[in-house]
Amino acid sequence: MQYLLIQFRLYDYLLAVMNPLPDFNNNQPVFAEFIKQHQPLVFNTALGIVQNHEDAEEIAQDVFIEVYRQYKNFKGDSTVSTWLYRITANKCIDLMRKKKSKKRFAFITSLFSPVSNEPVTDAAHFVHPGVQAENKEKAAYLFKAIEQLPENQKTAYVLCEIEMLRYKEIAEVMQVSVASVEALIFRARQNLRKILEKSYKNL
Repeated sequence: MQYLLIQFRLYDYLLAVMNPLPDFNNNQPVFAEFIKQHQPLVFNTALGIVQNHEDAEEIAQDVFIEVYRQYKNFKGDSTVSTWLYRITANKCIDLMRKKKSKKRFAFITSLFSPVSNEPVTDAAHFVHPGVQAENKEKAAYLFKAIEQLPENQKTAYVLCEIEMLRYKEIAEVMQVSVASVEALIFRARQNLRKILEKSYKNL
């Protein structure tokens, strides 16, 4: 009897190792609890990168749809949070590329029409909810500068400075080497310094 109990426990352990996430299929309460637990991480990461509340909410929804579809493929090669950061970062990059494409189309259209229907969002008015009130004005300039960074630099910088991930964790999220992360963040800081210096000179 004790032998069978050990075998059952071993079987349960192997299942957990093979797929460390619970079975979400036809288990709405478990999935709802998973979303509740991880939504702040996903939403705040998306918000830091795309700098738009509506876009961040849309990305968060897309992330959890992706999680529901792909959870059986998660083998525990990284932590669940790293896996979620990776999905979120990829969704953000997809959205930014889509928006850039729309803006290019709107610009070309505006050459032939005096009025463009493309809405313009002023990044200077965006402030991350984690920023304290007395720092909001400085933060607005910083986030406007972050918005001008290349996609990979922006993602690495946000994960490092806002989400406070270590370089190794960022490397796992972005699926690059630690050296590449170091280079991306170094270039991001250099570019931000140049952008902010130029902004302050124009004030």
